[in-house]
Amino acid sequence: MRVTPASLTDLDSLTDMWVDLAAGQQEFGSHLRADANRSVVRESLARHLSIGGVLVARAEAEVGAAETRDEEEWVARRSDREDHPTDSTNILGFAMFDIESGSYEQDVTRGTISNLFVVPGHRGDGVGSELLAAAEDELREWGADIVALDVMAENENARKFYRRHGYQPHRVQLEKSMRNDTHSKEDR
Repeated sequence: MRVTPASLTDLDSLTDMWVDLAAGQQEFGSHLRADANRSVVRESLARHLSIGGVLVARAEAEVGAAETRDEEEWVARRSDREDHPTDSTNILGFAMFDIESGSYEQDVTRGTISNLFVVPGHRGDGVGSELLAAAEDELREWGADIVALDVMAENENARKFYRRHGYQPHRVQLEKSMRNDTHSKEDR
């Protein structure tokens, strides 16, 4: 496996991977609509590609027969789409990152990793760790003092992964459903 900057020829594959990432996060309570955001994500990925803010982990050799059932299913789903060339199945995962801008003035330069995705059949193989380290290195070179990322509160595997890599909770976002607001009405 090698980690390299993504190229424009990877854009369709990366967009498909993001859609899979967003769909998978719904299991943990994400409100993002996966396929409905395809065009917006494609534009965001293209912008990040133009500034060098997307890295991909590639298999050293072309992927032939799928190594696991999860990977086989993932490749089959991707190969069925006309807009997704099968020669891009050598991408094992990607990281998308940038320097935070357009917010309040802060006493640090904050790098953000907005997406980290590994193809299901390669999770636990060190792909995510390599992508994370490479994205952190790039952000450091760009002047980041800290790196921030979001993880779904219910995604314990992701939270453990990031803790192993030195990430600690910094800010907690709370959310309340307004569909069934019996709790606050009982407090009145």
